[in-house]
Amino acid sequence: MQRVFNTLTRSLELFEPVTPGRVSIYVCGPTVYDYTHLGHARTYVAFDVIKRYFRLRGFDVMHVQNITDIDDKIINRARQEGRDWREIVDAFTRDYWTMLSQLRISVDAHPRVTDHVQEIIRFIEELIEKGYAYVAPSGSVYFDVDTYDDYGRLSGRLDKQLWSQEEFAAEKKHPYDFALWKARKPGEPYWDSPWGPGRPGWHIECSVMSSRYFGRQFDIHGGGSDLIFPHHENERAQSEALFGTRPWVKYWLHTGMLQIRGEKMSKSLGNIIPMHEILGKYDPLVLRLWLATAHYRTPLNYTEEALEQVAQNLSRLRTSVSILKQILKEVEPKGRADEWELEVLRELSAIRSRFHESMEDDFNASAAFAEVMALSRVIFARIAEKPSYTLAVRAYSMLREFNAVLGVLDEEFAEAPRELVEDRLLDLLVEVRSVLRREKRYELSDYIRERLLELGIQLMDEKDKTRWVRMR
Repeated sequence: MQRVFNTLTRSLELFEPVTPGRVSIYVCGPTVYDYTHLGHARTYVAFDVIKRYFRLRGFDVMHVQNITDIDDKIINRARQEGRDWREIVDAFTRDYWTMLSQLRISVDAHPRVTDHVQEIIRFIEELIEKGYAYVAPSGSVYFDVDTYDDYGRLSGRLDKQLWSQEEFAAEKKHPYDFALWKARKPGEPYWDSPWGPGRPGWHIECSVMSSRYFGRQFDIHGGGSDLIFPHHENERAQSEALFGTRPWVKYWLHTGMLQIRGEKMSKSLGNIIPMHEILGKYDPLVLRLWLATAHYRTPLNYTEEALEQVAQNLSRLRTSVSILKQILKEVEPKGRADEWELEVLRELSAIRSRFHESMEDDFNASAAFAEVMALSRVIFARIAEKPSYTLAVRAYSMLREFNAVLGVLDEEFAEAPRELVEDRLLDLLVEVRSVLRREKRYELSDYIRERLLELGIQLMDEKDKTRWVRMR
C-alpha cells in the first residue's frame, strides 16, 4: 500500500490515483537563464526515482516537467550580456538536456511556456470572467487573492501579513495579489493579448501546462520545497478558482533542500555548484546513485567524502552483477535445493520485502538502498563463496528489479556481443594461468593477475578453479 507525505495536509496518506492504474506527475522544471545546478538535479532525480518505482509496480505513469523559457531573469541576463533573450534560452536549455542525459533522467513531456501563450491568455480570460482576476490600468492582469477562500493552506501562511508577493505595484488592489499577465516594458519580448502587449506571469504557466496534459485534476505536483511559496500556493489558488475542483492536485510532494557542508546552497552564500562542473569531476552514475538513494524530503548534505563512499558502493554493485553472471555461466542447475540454499532464499525474500516496504513508505530510498547493499553482502559472503545456480538466478533478478528504480547498472545487465567475445578471451587467459600455476611458474601467473587487476579484472582463486569478475 503506497503512502505519500502530502505537503497540503502535512500527513502521510494512502496513495489513490485519480484514475485507477495511472499516475500523473507534474514537476516544476528549470527557468533557463543560468546553468543547471546540483539543487535542480536533486529534485529531478528524486522524481525520476518516484516515477520509476510507480512503473515497477505496474502503473502507467505520465511524467511532465516544464521549461520556463520567458521570465524576468532571462530578460535581465540578456540585457546584462547584450544578447538576444532566445540565445540565453537556447544555451541553458542545452545545458539542462545534457544534465538529464548524463544522470539518466527520462521525462515524457517538456512543455515550454512560449508554446502555450494563447492557452495562457484563454485561462486568464476565464479567471477575469469569473471575477477572480482584474485588469490594471497598465494592461497587467492580477489575481485577486481575496476572492479565493483557501489561500495560504499549502504553505501554512494563514496570516495575510505573510502573503507578500515577489513584486510590489501600486496598481494592485492588494499588495499580495500576483501577476497573471505582465504589461510590456520597453525592449522586452511580448505577445498580443486582449489587455495589450505583454507576457505571462510566472505562476500561470504551470497551471496551464499541467492542465493541458492532465485535465482539471491530477495526482502529484512536485518541486523543491523553496517553490511552496509563492509559486505553488499561487498555482493552487488560480487553478482551483477556475476549475472549481478541490483538490486540484491530490498530493503535493516537495524535496528537501541541498546543503553544502552543512550550509544551505544559495547564490547569496556563493556556494552554488553547477552540474557541468561536478559532472566533469565525478562519474555521472555516482552522482545519480547519491541523489537517488536519499529520502526525497530530507535535507541532503554534499561532501566529497559522501561521494567517495557512494563510488565504492557503486563499484561493489557492479562487481556483484559480474560475480552472478560468472556463476550463471559456470554452475549447472540442480534438481533439489539444499537446506542452506533454502535458508539463503528466505533471506533474499526478506531483503526484497524490506526494499518494497521502504519504498512504499513515502519513497524512503535511503532505507531501500540499505537493502540493496544487504543483497550485495549476501552475494559476496554466501553466493560467491558457495556458488549456486538457484541463488545466483534469484539474486540476479533482484538486482535487476532494484536497478529499475536506481538506474545505475544498465550496462552491467546488457549483454553486448563485444562483451561476450571479451569473456571468452578472459576465460582462455585464466585457463593459461591455471596451467602456469600447476607448473609452479608463479612469477608469470602473478604477473597475469596484476596486469588484469590494472585493467579492472579481479581473479578469485578457489580450491579447484579460478573465477574472474569485472571491477569497473
